[in-house]
Amino acid sequence: MSARSDLVPLQPGDRAPNLVLDAITQEGKIALDDFRGQKPVLVGLFRGLHCAFCRRHIAAQARLDPELREKGVESLTVVNTPIERARLYFRYHPMPNLLAASDPERASHRAFGLPNLEFTQNETIWPYKVSMAAAKDMRVDIPGELPGPMDPFAASEFLDKKDNYEVTEADEQMMATGHGQLIGQFLLDRQGIVRWTFTEVPEGGRYMFGAPSPQELMSAVSQVAQ
Repeated sequence: MSARSDLVPLQPGDRAPNLVLDAITQEGKIALDDFRGQKPVLVGLFRGLHCAFCRRHIAAQARLDPELREKGVESLTVVNTPIERARLYFRYHPMPNLLAASDPERASHRAFGLPNLEFTQNETIWPYKVSMAAAKDMRVDIPGELPGPMDPFAASEFLDKKDNYEVTEADEQMMATGHGQLIGQFLLDRQGIVRWTFTEVPEGGRYMFGAPSPQELMSAVSQVAQ
């Protein structure tokens, strides 16, 4: 699938779209409109569970759930993993109070303006296309998790082995179409207006595979929860 070159992430002040997705950690559907007029919500739009970096981002967001709820803010995690595969994963890797939804079509990412990065032979037009050479030149450094800075492909392989993560056919299908899906977190106020964001999009990939610090995120939450 060709990368769309018209997607731009939503910014503070933009109104978030409504999403209706299959719930992973409960029965039925989850809609963003369920929160509108009720509570602020932190929406984490991640790649599928096949992404070792995203598994860590999801766990980090889940660890903040108690602090978020203390401030009256809900948290929603969206993954590009088919519902049954996702439910199986969280059955064996439970995260208390995690509210998660499945979006294998990545409709939520497009709705929030997150491009699906296309890997090319030699062309880079960030954030829509990146050459394999440029991708391999990127470095991921996760102290305590990796032995040192590594290219993202080597880092992903290292972390999968560390996690004993076995790639399934469902994972492979997601990787075939969305391996370069860019991700982000969007904090919405009670009216569904974006008040803070963190995405992989800015500055030519500087924030690829990264995440906001808990302090940065909770500072933004404090402003919205007032």
